[in-house]
Amino acid sequence: MDDPTGDQIQAHWQPGVGQNTWSPASTHGPQYNPVPNLQHLNLTSDHLPASEHHNQDNQKNDSILAPSHDAHYDALCRTSHTGRSYPATALHASSTDQNAQPVHILSTSPVSQGRNIPPPPSLPISNRHTQSCRPPPMSPCAPCTSRKAASPPVQPSYAHQGLFNGPKSPYQKEPATPQHPMQQCVNQGPQSIPQTMCGRPPDLGSSPLSPPGGFGYDPGHTSPTSPVQQQAQWASPTPHYSGVIYDPVPAPADHPCRKPSEEENMSPSSESRYGLDPKLLPSAVLVMAEDRAEWEGKVFMSEPYSSLPPLATTACIVEDMGNASPRAIRSTCYCVPCEGQTALLSHLPLGALITPLATETPGEWSLPVCGEAECVTGCAECGAYMCPGMDWQDCGQRFLCPFCGKLSEVPWQYYQPTKGVDGVRVDRDKRPELNMGSYEILNSQKDEAAVLLLAVDVSASALRGGQLDFITQQIQSLLASLNRKDCDAQSDVRVGLMTYDSRLHLYDLSPALFRPHMLVVTETEDLQLPVREGLLVALKDCIDSLGSVLQRLPLLSPECDDSSGVPLEMPLTAALTIFQAMSCPGKLLMFHTAPLVEGAHTNCSSAFFGSNQPKSIFQPSEFAVSLANDCISQGCGVHLYLLSQQEVGGAWPGHVPYLTGGALYTYSNLQGEMDRQRFSTDLQRSVETETVYKAQLKIHVSKDLRVSGCYGMVVPGPGPSQVALATLDWRTTLAVELTHCRPLDEKRGVAIQVVLSYSSQRGERRTRVHTLTLRCSRHLQDIFRHCQAQTLLTFYCKRTYCAALQRPLHELREELQSEVTKALACYRKHCSSALVSAGQLVLPQYLRALPVYINSLRKSEVLLPGLQSSIPQRLQLWCQLLRMDASSTATHFYPLLLPLPLSIDDSSAASSPNLADAVRCSAASLDPAGVYLVHGPLALLLWLGSQVPVQTLVHLFNASCFLSIPSGETKLPILDNPLSIHIRSFIDTLEDKVPYARKLWVVKQGDSCEEALQRQLVEDKSPNGGASYSDFLYHLHVNSVRLLQ
Repeated sequence: MDDPTGDQIQAHWQPGVGQNTWSPASTHGPQYNPVPNLQHLNLTSDHLPASEHHNQDNQKNDSILAPSHDAHYDALCRTSHTGRSYPATALHASSTDQNAQPVHILSTSPVSQGRNIPPPPSLPISNRHTQSCRPPPMSPCAPCTSRKAASPPVQPSYAHQGLFNGPKSPYQKEPATPQHPMQQCVNQGPQSIPQTMCGRPPDLGSSPLSPPGGFGYDPGHTSPTSPVQQQAQWASPTPHYSGVIYDPVPAPADHPCRKPSEEENMSPSSESRYGLDPKLLPSAVLVMAEDRAEWEGKVFMSEPYSSLPPLATTACIVEDMGNASPRAIRSTCYCVPCEGQTALLSHLPLGALITPLATETPGEWSLPVCGEAECVTGCAECGAYMCPGMDWQDCGQRFLCPFCGKLSEVPWQYYQPTKGVDGVRVDRDKRPELNMGSYEILNSQKDEAAVLLLAVDVSASALRGGQLDFITQQIQSLLASLNRKDCDAQSDVRVGLMTYDSRLHLYDLSPALFRPHMLVVTETEDLQLPVREGLLVALKDCIDSLGSVLQRLPLLSPECDDSSGVPLEMPLTAALTIFQAMSCPGKLLMFHTAPLVEGAHTNCSSAFFGSNQPKSIFQPSEFAVSLANDCISQGCGVHLYLLSQQEVGGAWPGHVPYLTGGALYTYSNLQGEMDRQRFSTDLQRSVETETVYKAQLKIHVSKDLRVSGCYGMVVPGPGPSQVALATLDWRTTLAVELTHCRPLDEKRGVAIQVVLSYSSQRGERRTRVHTLTLRCSRHLQDIFRHCQAQTLLTFYCKRTYCAALQRPLHELREELQSEVTKALACYRKHCSSALVSAGQLVLPQYLRALPVYINSLRKSEVLLPGLQSSIPQRLQLWCQLLRMDASSTATHFYPLLLPLPLSIDDSSAASSPNLADAVRCSAASLDPAGVYLVHGPLALLLWLGSQVPVQTLVHLFNASCFLSIPSGETKLPILDNPLSIHIRSFIDTLEDKVPYARKLWVVKQGDSCEEALQRQLVEDKSPNGGASYSDFLYHLHVNSVRLLQ
């Protein structure tokens, strides 16, 4: 499936010979050809679902394809059950109504005989029990069916995606005729579509991702090949369908009616191997634009059993009406299958994304806080907290717990009678635990307040490099900002300082001393603190003492040679000893400059290659896991600022920081202005970000479900439903997987409750409760209608990355493709009309963007490294993505390609850059006369076309020559003109929304830096060999049809 690169030596393709993921031992024999007149394709055993949708009355679907007069290449535009016909369009989708039917986005029509298309690389597929068959030819005209059915409310139609895609490609010309002259639409009734199902389906079994150890918890899953799957029982409403037929295979080059193709002039990375026009495929940009148009700035009422929420990338106001906000709990499916067999059959993951400390947006209610003595106690059996899902009985004297199914008595001091037929308590509106999905409890007990400990490297490398002076200045500026008079909470925080080279230096900052005392510790193996008083002092009492010490650090002379490096385990262990001695949680900020070396307790990197046991580069050492567990028990979060320029392999130091809720920040050279600005931003964010300590996360689910896996940057606990964290911020997101134990009651639904117990910065012990109630259904169609592609992408990412600890990466890539294809094939078989032809690709309405997301995940640097990918970069990216929320994850795997204005008038604000102006993430969207900004949570690129007007260059870079503008890392000059002011302000606004400070890369068309841009254009072929979106979608379609034969 993925194209070979320099690091993947492959032989030239030959018929019947595997390449990359091909199997040279694949079987040959009679094959069923799902695409008429195509050569046999040896493809992966992947499923693709069928999708159906309702017709719409919006007449904005103007024809964009010129009709062809060659009857041999006619494409047929199907009509709905109402008999309404539509003109030919690139795409036509259903309405956004919750009951909308799926959309047909791709189909094939007969083409000339003798076409030879090279087999696409993919997984081998078993073709046993199949026979060669071919669908009957379709009549160009057929009478409309007389079958009638209820139509959904009229919604705006799925218009041509080009309306959202901005300028044309710099590498293609606007043709006078369409790419495929066979694309002509005529009215066609559903009964005229042939059904081409023959043969027995091959074995579809494959095991789910289930890493036996490492980050996350996954004790095991029921295999989809379990016998229960073969006996699935379900009911499905009668489906209907309407769509547009599209032939992905172009006419032969020597065909007399063949028109000039746009793809002939397209960039090599954008063109499709099979002739598909990428512009006509489902667009993630269009999906986000439709959701933004529906929900942005509006209020989503989060009620029990509510429908699909807005996408994670859509900014809207959420009103808690008894269900937790989707920013706190976002389910992979908002209509849970009642039967476990149905869940296995759908091949869709059942789980949720959990962000316990998700913040409220402006305009939303703040989280209600109530005292521990005031809240009605929860279930006495399972320990679940009170929530709106409790079923009150006996006039309010008892309640039925939805999580364990048992009755609990209400203490007399909390008793209130019930009223009405529904049996709600009379005080329901006065108690947040009875009417809100999220609330917080202030516990009576109190812990020690969190502290801030600074560890600075003063080795010879740090003193000679000249970086220590800048570091100490930034620390002083940070402490001064925390000591502001208007920030009493931060000025009361206790602060400590220690320095280290080969020895450890502690500082007594007691206010009673005339000046600070430095204590040198040479025996660091079994560290014994010489003093305890004065090591941690309130900031407002030691700000002057700390300033004097920090000013003198750059003036020290090196006392020992550190050419061999300084092990990080020594300062880490010493800092943990201080936290344990003072019995307090807090943050540790480490500033390390010396070369990294592996300590005595660290696994030697040579053992990675010398051992017979299969290992992963993502697997942390036993010492790192042990140290992280000690930090979790104490509530110590590590933030490591790595200033050395030496790349490391087995000694990568990032596991402990990320496992404790901190982060690793790397800088190649602090002498540059951009790295210094990034360092200052990262330092300020790490301290000022709201953080909780000693967090305990517990998950309750309905009695007929169980938590089978927990995925994220966490250390596995005693069970997947309980997780301990040293620190936690509002961005950290975990994924949990659920499994059926027994059939669910369709009337009662499903309840998920997340309970987070933590200690605040001031030492207050609090408990935050989030409860989500979902509906259940026995219909497969309902399951597919209530899933969102962005949520599934985030879940797949976390589960797959956790599985990378134990399993080969190529297996994970193949399994991703296989699982998604099987899910789409299940939808095609059970949820679409039986009259859908084999040439039509069918996708669920809300999963249209799933193929492009999954393809981007498969070819990410973590799963498919390229020649330019280093092990430290992949490890850091792996850790960062395991903590991202759904919005950041979706933007990472599909960056926003934003066209910037070339000029802005002082009186015009409409031409300012906007996220809604994003175009498809492909080279075909780039105009040589335009300027584009690529925005992702970890990347920020500015692309300049070679034909940008001189006036734009002058306003942005103060340069009139395109060649004089430098490429690579840069900073936009501060110029006093509207264009420069608006774009710099827009970039600053984007910087505030990302978790890490980014460097701005300027990429000019045609220079050597364009590879950095190519890695972000996820719809094209990637430099590391990943397939393009159009080729991947073609594989999904063909494989799904094969699996149904």
